[in-house]
Amino acid sequence: MVTETAGQESVRPMRADARRNYERLLAVARTAFTDHGTDTSLEDIARRAGVGIGTLYRHFPNRTALMGAVFQGEVDALLAHARELGDSPQPCAALVEWLRAIIAHASTYRGLSRALMAAPGDASSGLSRCSVPMREAGGELLARAQEAGAVRSDVNINDLMQLTNGIALAVEESPDDPHLADRLLTLTLTGLRAEQRA
Repeated sequence: MVTETAGQESVRPMRADARRNYERLLAVARTAFTDHGTDTSLEDIARRAGVGIGTLYRHFPNRTALMGAVFQGEVDALLAHARELGDSPQPCAALVEWLRAIIAHASTYRGLSRALMAAPGDASSGLSRCSVPMREAGGELLARAQEAGAVRSDVNINDLMQLTNGIALAVEESPDDPHLADRLLTLTLTGLRAEQRA
């Protein structure tokens, strides 16, 4: 990590103590977001990391910047998975597999789905670093499924990502229904399918 704060374009190396604070804040935030949701108090995260709130804000100017940094590693893994699926001989199945992986990721952190649903409307958001490449990767998988005639041509990636995040939000609100994601994804895909011509 070479930036002083998330989202800045500085190339100045981070001091060793600043790097330790940065890594500690990320680790504590990841645990807090998993256990208590993305609306966890930033003051509490700073306290648990053993730093002041000013230190947190120097690294992460707002909650979405912290969330973007916490989720970047998982987003990178989802992007790598999308690239692997890009050569699949079954483009529709590849798209579905990737959407299922997104739902599983978003459902891990309470409040993440809601934040991701709002992110596309705010290009300056710390989450845009996550949502923009995800939409691009998903757009490529969607285009392949459309070219194969498996998905309707009028479906766009923004709507599909919103639906996917909506499913993840529903799963988050219904933790006692382990099959809800698959049922809702199946319903969504029924609406996406291209009409089969006789």
